[in-house]
Amino acid sequence: MKISKIKVCNFRSIKTAEISANDFNVFVGQNNHGKTNFFEAIDWFYGGKGDIDKIRFGRSGTEEVSVEIEFSEIQDGIDKMKNEKNKTAIKNLLGEKTSVRVKRTSLEVKTRKIFDDKTNDWLVKNPTGFDPAFNDFLPKFEYVSTKMDPQSLTKYGKNTPIANMLSGVLATILESGDNTYTKFRDQFDELFSSPDSQVRIKLDELSGKVKVYLEKQFADCNKVSFEVDPPVFEDLLKNFETSIDDGVYTDAEEKGDGMQRALMLAIIQAYADFRKENEETNKFFLFFIDEGELHLHPTAQRKLKNALIELANKGDQVFINTHSSVLVVDENKNQTIFKVEKNNKETAITPICITEKPYIIYELLGGSPSDLLLPKNFLIVEGKSEQEFLTKIISRFYSEKPNIQIIPADGDLDQVNRSFNAIEHIFKPIETSIYNDKVVVAVDKHDASHTTSFKNNHLELFTTERFFEIDTPSIEEYYPTLWKIETSEVKKKDGSKKIELARKVGNEISKDVFEKEMSKIKDALEKCWLSCFK
Repeated sequence: MKISKIKVCNFRSIKTAEISANDFNVFVGQNNHGKTNFFEAIDWFYGGKGDIDKIRFGRSGTEEVSVEIEFSEIQDGIDKMKNEKNKTAIKNLLGEKTSVRVKRTSLEVKTRKIFDDKTNDWLVKNPTGFDPAFNDFLPKFEYVSTKMDPQSLTKYGKNTPIANMLSGVLATILESGDNTYTKFRDQFDELFSSPDSQVRIKLDELSGKVKVYLEKQFADCNKVSFEVDPPVFEDLLKNFETSIDDGVYTDAEEKGDGMQRALMLAIIQAYADFRKENEETNKFFLFFIDEGELHLHPTAQRKLKNALIELANKGDQVFINTHSSVLVVDENKNQTIFKVEKNNKETAITPICITEKPYIIYELLGGSPSDLLLPKNFLIVEGKSEQEFLTKIISRFYSEKPNIQIIPADGDLDQVNRSFNAIEHIFKPIETSIYNDKVVVAVDKHDASHTTSFKNNHLELFTTERFFEIDTPSIEEYYPTLWKIETSEVKKKDGSKKIELARKVGNEISKDVFEKEMSKIKDALEKCWLSCFK
């Protein structure tokens, strides 16, 4: 049983976002663009905790906050349920369906609704006993947040992710032995959870005595009730500590952050081994890991990814957000990479294709040409609008051509002005490298004095015909008539609006129109492809 689709509406920076999930899902993006918000939306779906006014998009208005998840392979989930009462309840509700859509909404935070295919609407009221049965049915959700103290990740104690995971493994091992463990659990439930439990009876007696004395001070007091949460049986298997001897024998929480994260990796790998050896483990897990690479050396990051992929291949599902190129660069057939990007204070989440991956990795490495390893060529353009537009064009029309590393000149934080200063800043480190003959530059039309100065400093670019200048001061004015914008309007658009337009043109323009009406840019691409074979 897995998540197949997720739809989030009006949660923090996410106005609306919908994804189709894979077995292994990687989310990449800049800081403060909404990666963690997406993960916390799933946490809210499972727990329903949080001040709605604080998590609502824009922190204002009355818009409905909702998280809808579609689970697939649900018959497998039903088969793995061990509580027969809950299993029967879910079976009666879902029948032979292979998937189910479930939603939590701010209109009724305490309940989750199931979509009814017969009425084509959400059930008005869940059946009696739905919540405990449904919680038993769902995959186990484990959210490892960066807000969590690294020490708690390694503790084998109550309500830590590792403890929850390993206690389930331990319970399975105990259940596979004689019935001593099962008898003890039944007695525990009878003592604390049944309506006629001795604990409940004694608490009622105590509350009655307190009421008598309270009435002497407040005559209108009618009742006193003690609501004491019964202990959770699974917590009995979590009350342990972890110690490590790496030359100095101490508790794991006294080790460095790197060791603690490495310990988490080792426990996950051991868990994966157990899952391979014990196919009867009843619950699959959903791992949501926030920046799992923190404190880990790149070698350990790759091991972490391999361990998580192994979990995903065995039935668990992994969602991880990251700033690490190591977690992005390797391909896997069950992997999807999502780009998380905030524009105009709204977070968008989109899957990326293989041709877009080099640009994601380039950004993760810091956006410096010196970070790129053995590229075939470079195309330096003025800004991210050109990069976005050309990425779409190449993906749609020229996917069979050699890869081109497109570098936006205003990618540097200190060089956001569209000028030859930005071009110079990007070009200089490449010009003095072994890749100097692999560079093509495509720019907007500038003042002639700027072009002449740049030509005098980099004459080889011009003599080898690797410098291309379009006929307009911006790409927005160079677009064909259907999308072209006049100079006065270009100045009114901010960067995000220009990128939005670049995507639109890149998705809608035909190959023929591009090659005929944007020939200068097409010529620059051809020069890049030609340089690949030098």
